[in-house]
Amino acid sequence: MVRSRRTIPVNPPVPDLATVVANLQRQLLEQQQETNRLRDQIAQLNQRPQVDEIPPPVHQAPPVYQVPPVVPPVPEVRQEIPRNAEVPMAQVGEQVNVQPVREDLLYEQFRRMKALEFEGLTDPVAADNWFIDIQVILDFMRLTKQEKVLCASFALKKDARHWWTTVQMRRDVMAMS
Repeated sequence: MVRSRRTIPVNPPVPDLATVVANLQRQLLEQQQETNRLRDQIAQLNQRPQVDEIPPPVHQAPPVYQVPPVVPPVPEVRQEIPRNAEVPMAQVGEQVNVQPVREDLLYEQFRRMKALEFEGLTDPVAADNWFIDIQVILDFMRLTKQEKVLCASFALKKDARHWWTTVQMRRDVMAMS
């Protein structure tokens, strides 16, 4: 049979009183230095003007508020391509994606206005009345000059359409208004 030894707990050595006092004095000095540093920071912050504070009024003329100038909207610029011109494929793709959508919307809006069709009557009074009616509709739609020409040309039928086709061959109809 083996006897076990009892272990006697060993107490750590008792520090020397002078060492304890020196450590406490060092800690106290560090805390005092930290306290002084924080007080200095607080004093500096208190000396700065606060963003939220309004400075005392100086006797000056009241501020003048300027209204920014009204900038008119930039008119839409569309590039028209002559029908017989050769155009690189990239430009054709761009035109197909953008322009026909706008023209389709214009045509639908123009049709909803119930514009009368013109067949090329020989009566000048009837032709003049049709032209005045079309002008009223186009002005109401607030279209550009080129868009007005496009919409009015939609309303031309039979003899008037043939006449318009010959005019297009001879002139730049998009410059007409």
